[in-house]
Amino acid sequence: MFRKIIFLILIILSSCRGKEVSDVQVTTVKAGTFLEELTEQGTVEAVNSISVSAPVISYRYGSLKIAKIVDDGEEVEKGDTVMVFDPSEIKRSIIQAEQQLEIAKAEYEKLKSTQQSEIEDLEADLELARISQEISRINFETSIYEPSVTKQEIALKLESATIALNRAKEQIENKKIIHREDLIQKSLTMKQLTATLAEANSSMNNLFVVSPARGIAIKEENWNTGQKWAIGDQPYSGSKLIELPDLAEMRAEVKINEVDVSKILPGQRVEIRPDAYSDSLYTAKVESVANLAQNKDYKSRIKIFPVQIRISGQSKKLLPGLSVSCKIIVNEIPNVLFIPLESLFREQGLEYVWLKSGSGFKRRDVKTGAINTDFAIITEGLEENDAIALSNPFLNKEELLEKKGNGNSKASGPS
Repeated sequence: MFRKIIFLILIILSSCRGKEVSDVQVTTVKAGTFLEELTEQGTVEAVNSISVSAPVISYRYGSLKIAKIVDDGEEVEKGDTVMVFDPSEIKRSIIQAEQQLEIAKAEYEKLKSTQQSEIEDLEADLELARISQEISRINFETSIYEPSVTKQEIALKLESATIALNRAKEQIENKKIIHREDLIQKSLTMKQLTATLAEANSSMNNLFVVSPARGIAIKEENWNTGQKWAIGDQPYSGSKLIELPDLAEMRAEVKINEVDVSKILPGQRVEIRPDAYSDSLYTAKVESVANLAQNKDYKSRIKIFPVQIRISGQSKKLLPGLSVSCKIIVNEIPNVLFIPLESLFREQGLEYVWLKSGSGFKRRDVKTGAINTDFAIITEGLEENDAIALSNPFLNKEELLEKKGNGNSKASGPS
């Protein structure tokens, strides 16, 4: 009977002790190199990229209007059409210029024909004047035996015929000069219309924008709508509409607050993990740290410093605009002891762990050094390979679940 009572008491005591020892997960104190790190969110961008802009066309053709544009993120080859603009205004200008040029050519040919006819008439008059002058000259030469009055009359007729001949010659030369100037004016008009037509045709060709290189098309934001450029939008000539990043060289930009920026130096090792591909890990190095601070946002007084991180290698998963988690290795401390943060507890300013002792656990006060996102350095209180609990072994399951529900599985975590 006495043994049964003892057995019942042991059962009750064991039920009050919380979790069975076998249920408590343990880990060991590790020795090695501790990585002091700083983790920040960043955005992937290309080191080099090519901008594709709206064509520059004359104001005479009105505003540009997007009729077709490549999808955001679409892969394009060199020479692929990435944008087409509405050609209706330029088509009207081309038709008008062609009609005006045909009219100008017809007027030019008509003017040449009219001028030719005028010159022919003047040349006929010149020939008549020459014949009249020749007759007067012959009469003058044969008037030796004529009375002096008659001879004088004949001489005057010769002089008059000579003057008429010279005037006819001058008229022809003057008319040719006038004709030449008229033809030059008509030629200039045709050249201007030809240039206008060529410009219109060139502008028409420019409405079909092709990719200058292979890459991923990243559309820029329309400053009027706050959205990506789309069909129907009307950008200014020369506006940057599409970015073609060179995926061969990629980097990430992170914003480091002014408290931590002194820890960041060029050349530091970085581990990058894309948010969309958490199973992928990439190596990188800090490339540069901005010299000037920026406001975190327009409402905040918090200062941040942009930091550029160069990513090693290539991957189709690393696309511009991708969000990534960047773990910057600020410092490497060799030959230290460290434990997971899950096994470290704090209460009333004291830090402690649950050290495995025999079949149970006992509390052991410790002192810590540097702490990163996963581990803490132990400077006093533990030895290498000591087994410690990853949770409070004396919490019952209900309390443990309650603390987990409150977002804290420890009596008090490290700060």
